[in-house]
Amino acid sequence: MKIGELARRAKTSHRTIHYYERLGLISPVAREGASHRLYEEEAYERLEKITALKRLGLSLEEIQEVIELYFMDADTHLQGKKKVLDILNNQLQKVDEQIDELSTFRSDLIRNIRHMERLYDEATPNKSG
Repeated sequence: MKIGELARRAKTSHRTIHYYERLGLISPVAREGASHRLYEEEAYERLEKITALKRLGLSLEEIQEVIELYFMDADTHLQGKKKVLDILNNQLQKVDEQIDELSTFRSDLIRNIRHMERLYDEATPNKSG
């Protein structure tokens, strides 16, 4: 199929397909004449997998790491699934660390606000009298 048909089927743009080609995520199987790229069904399947992996939160760099694994083991995709699971668990660990850091920062911020409020209250003249 030509790039236009591939783009329509995958609900993406020609530009995105060209970009993914430059990244090595998909590739045409042949060229028709000087400028027309021809793609097989696997290119469509790769675009679908890329979309699904992006929805899971993987970056294009991470997708580059796993995409070939999915197409090496076409029946079960076990190697690809295992790699995605590893990536997602790593992301979860990083998020948990960020939450811990933000929680500590929040506690420090509250402590600093209370300290500054006390200093402010001590410096404010008493209006009762």
